This record gives sequence, C-alpha cells and structure tokens, in this order.
Amino acid sequence: MGTYQEGLGALGDPTRRAIFERLGRGPCAVGELAAELPVSRPAVSQHLKVLVRVGLVTCEAVGTRRVYRLDPQGVDALRTYFEHFWTQALTGFSQAVEAPPREDNDT
Repeated sequence: MGTYQEGLGALGDPTRRAIFERLGRGPCAVGELAAELPVSRPAVSQHLKVLVRVGLVTCEAVGTRRVYRLDPQGVDALRTYFEHFWTQALTGFSQAVEAPPREDNDT
C-alpha cells in the first residue's frame, strides 16, 4: 500500500479524483467507468493502475471482468491524515475561545 502522500498526489488529477469518487458509490468495471467519463477506456485503465499502485483502489477478477473498488485501508490513511489537521484546528479554536480577553495598550 502506498502512503497518504502518494494518495494525495494521485488524487491531484481530476480524472483520477472522478474515478475515486465514482468508486465511492460502489464497485465498478473499467467499461462502466469509461462510459461515465469523458476519457477513453485505456485512459481509465491507466488511471486505475495509479490508484491501485498508491493503495486507494483494489481490483478483483470476476469472471472475465476486473471489478475495482475503494481500498478501505488506503482511504483510512487519508482520513487519518486529514483528521490530524481537523484536531489541530479544533484545539486552536478551543484555546482561542477559552483564552482571557487581551487588553489593548493603545492609549
């Protein structure tokens, strides 16, 4: 599995982001994804290879099709990364609210 940095980098591409978001609604084969996007089937396959390599997507052979779905571990790594910033922001807000008012010394 890739790191959250690789995942963020992969999601920097709008087409990969669209594929990732579509897979968030449920598993899908390449042909189904290509039908929903303004790119060719080979291009979708290349984007999926990147998402699989960085650990955001998994692939499973189902008969003659390959079905792609989000990888919960990769998504969790991104969630953990963003949760860290959320926690810091809430802590900063709490400290600002609880701090005693400052007095202006402009006299």
